[in-house]
Amino acid sequence: HGFLRDPRVHRLLVCAGSHTRVQLWLVGSTVRRRSGRGLRRRPGRDRERHSGEASLPVPSSPHLGRTVGDDPQGLFKQHREQELEERRKLYRWGNWKDGLILNMAGAKISDLPVDERFLEDKKIDFEASLAKGLADLAIKDSLNVLTCWNDLDDFNRIFWCGQSKLAEKVRDSWKEDALFGYQFLNGTNPVLLRRSASLPSRLVFPPGMEELKDQLEQELQTSTLFEADFSLLDGVKANVILCSQQHLAAPLVMLKLQPDGKLLPMVIQLQLPRVGSPPPPLFLPTDPPMAWLLAKCWVRSADFQMHELQSHLLRGHLMAEVITVATMRCLPSIHPIFKLIIPHLRYTLEINVRARNGLVSDMGIFDQVVSTGGGGHVELLQRAGAFLTYRSFCPPDDLADRGLLGVKASFYAQDALRLWEILARYVQVMVQLHYKTDEAVRDDSELQSWCREITEVGLRGAQDRGFPNSLQTRDQMCHFVTMCIFTCTGQHSSTHLGQLDWYSWVPNAPCTMRMPPPTTKDVTLKTLMATLPNFHQASLQMSIVWQLGRRQPLMVALGQHQEEYFSGPGPKAVLQKFREELTVLQKEIETRNAKLDMPYEYLLPSLVENSVAI
Repeated sequence: HGFLRDPRVHRLLVCAGSHTRVQLWLVGSTVRRRSGRGLRRRPGRDRERHSGEASLPVPSSPHLGRTVGDDPQGLFKQHREQELEERRKLYRWGNWKDGLILNMAGAKISDLPVDERFLEDKKIDFEASLAKGLADLAIKDSLNVLTCWNDLDDFNRIFWCGQSKLAEKVRDSWKEDALFGYQFLNGTNPVLLRRSASLPSRLVFPPGMEELKDQLEQELQTSTLFEADFSLLDGVKANVILCSQQHLAAPLVMLKLQPDGKLLPMVIQLQLPRVGSPPPPLFLPTDPPMAWLLAKCWVRSADFQMHELQSHLLRGHLMAEVITVATMRCLPSIHPIFKLIIPHLRYTLEINVRARNGLVSDMGIFDQVVSTGGGGHVELLQRAGAFLTYRSFCPPDDLADRGLLGVKASFYAQDALRLWEILARYVQVMVQLHYKTDEAVRDDSELQSWCREITEVGLRGAQDRGFPNSLQTRDQMCHFVTMCIFTCTGQHSSTHLGQLDWYSWVPNAPCTMRMPPPTTKDVTLKTLMATLPNFHQASLQMSIVWQLGRRQPLMVALGQHQEEYFSGPGPKAVLQKFREELTVLQKEIETRNAKLDMPYEYLLPSLVENSVAI
């Protein structure tokens, strides 16, 4: 079966389609029948099984995908059932916080099944980068502790080496309206912007703003009016850091798409109107420059909160964790969908445990320096759960719903659609190899259990939000599996890879705001600097952004996993075709990017990681 070489000797229990137990000594191969991953290499680690060796029959070729329907005599039924019984003891649902989608049980890395742990090279790289980031933070703090922090240029003191070319461009151009608007299309959070169907009801025009209303309605009539609404942040409790109250806003931004592709802000409202209070001020590009800049900083800070918690953590990491746990609990290692999806679940459980223990834990990074820390981050995650709709996880539907289809300036939309289409063809052909009819899909009890486990258990009743709780046809099944793989690969990469580019220059994405949102346009540089993060907060933001946003030296690119989960010429040809299509997309994106001032690379196949592993 092309097992990977290793100088040690391991025992494999194999039965050639009978109930006779056979022990094979394989010399020079690292092979292990594991309760978690089936046959899987673990270089550099010699781990024992949790629950002993099974003496049940397993297929003569462990790389052949077999559904329940492929075993009408039930030869392997006992093996499949016992494997899942063992797995369900290891992979148990937990509930990190009430009101959130479920996660893997276990508060510590040591609680995870051994197959889910980082290998030594990954662990060393992750922890070494963390140590370097903290060392840099200590140096920056010591150099800045007694210096003044009263000018925007002072942020250069923490803008140290290791930044990308785009990060430097952001530093130099972050005040420009065109760059501000561009980020909604192609920044690190491209999933919030939507085309306006009407003027938002929250947009109350104070006296004297009739001309602005007319301009907005004119853009609305030509379908060039867009909006980014952060209402989800309204009323979220802001953090208190070292006895100092931090602040949040819930902005609304209205933008116009110009013929040249530039998306420019027309008006910013920082807070929702309140009954019995004067309407909140509307900030305009024609306002005094410092007032307009501060309003944009508030929007960028709100986007930081929404991106990191809703778009990145919830829709990327935690959603991938639901898929991972459900897969391990419901699909035996011989199942073709297990084999298809398992490369895209690598390291997800450990990276998420690390996030819960370091980033969003009590006294973690969010509590230390982020304005939604101290409990607000959990409240925001709970609110965001209501927006986890099935359509929003499928780019063709999501982009259509948000009015982004056909927007030439949205490189995210173009690349997400192309990548989705390639993934969908890959899944479709692989499914057709194993399911000849829709009836075969409906009759696959393991597949149906997996679908229900994701929708009804992990996502806590998401059928109300459009997720299926059963799969009736091959097309429906392909769509669901494509959604799972895209979520764990392209969608996560699109919200992860841009952090170093867009968040390194702290004024462009402030992690916290130290003064309340302005209620007048009497804003000075002193006001702005008193509102933006102080040097310690900014330094910590920089250090964490570098650690998490840097290019990962040990990453596995989409579709490039070395493990062979399928055997036979059919599945291998399908995987090869998938890789060829990714290569074509890579070249297309590179050709386009060569003509752009700011290349969009976050869905470049060579940079899209094969799983949520960072």
